[in-house]
Amino acid sequence: MTLYVLCFVLFLVGLYGLLTKRDLIKIILSSGIMGYACNLMLVLFGYRRGAAYPILEKGKEAAAMVDPLPQALVLTSIVIELGVTALLAALAIRLFQKYRTYDITKIRRLSG
Repeated sequence: MTLYVLCFVLFLVGLYGLLTKRDLIKIILSSGIMGYACNLMLVLFGYRRGAAYPILEKGKEAAAMVDPLPQALVLTSIVIELGVTALLAALAIRLFQKYRTYDITKIRRLSG
């Protein structure tokens, strides 16, 4: 139960950074923190105390194994999050080259 609360707090920290910060780099990092919190929550949903790895062998029951679906979802989510972070970083670099600042309020003012 404590780990679920910590995941929620981690998500809230990322959400706070996403909503209150004006620097593009901090916004990108905050979105990454939110993604990590979601991935950790998915891993916790698939966890079973004392369960075995999800490879069927003779003599093992399927009910005593960890669910492999959340693990596959987390791996897919990590790859997607890496692509989104790379896209956001490239966008931030292009905006910095054009406006010479990472502050989104100044970028809005300069865009006219």
